[in-house]
Amino acid sequence: MRQAVIALGSNLGDRAELLRAAVADLNATEGVEVVAASPVVVTHPVGGPEGQPDYLNAVMRISTTLGPFELLAVCQEIETAHDRIRDVRWGPRTLDLDIIEFGGLSMDEPTLTLPHPRAADRAFVLVPWAMMDPEARLNGQPVRALAEQAEDLQGISPRSYPLLTDAAAQGPAE
Repeated sequence: MRQAVIALGSNLGDRAELLRAAVADLNATEGVEVVAASPVVVTHPVGGPEGQPDYLNAVMRISTTLGPFELLAVCQEIETAHDRIRDVRWGPRTLDLDIIEFGGLSMDEPTLTLPHPRAADRAFVLVPWAMMDPEARLNGQPVRALAEQAEDLQGISPRSYPLLTDAAAQGPAE
């Protein structure tokens, strides 16, 4: 089993419910177990078109037997199942799932770069990750310290939407 960190975001629809559903969908996937989930943070959009609604963002740690490309396919299937449309780069979306880190693997392929190439600069990923795991490191740097240096840090406020329901916290169904 490998550990992976996945960032979740939503700024359209019932954002909190979409994040909860994504966690449940991942946890229900064969070969994936959600181990931990961060608190949710409300964030201003970074990049993309002006006038977008604020995002809800969170991070989760999973344990998986899937490979990185298999996990990417699962994440994209979950996004599609929740009406994700990819028409504007960094535009509004119902659901966004990004693999941030995958078992310490480093790779740069056309469809997947690990660790995520912009994660070290994005407080909307780093803050919830540090809240979930205060000792976390990315590229050898403490996630907490990277968050303090991120340009979008001022656009973040924590919320208390629970992502792990009792069913999700118990692991996948047998």
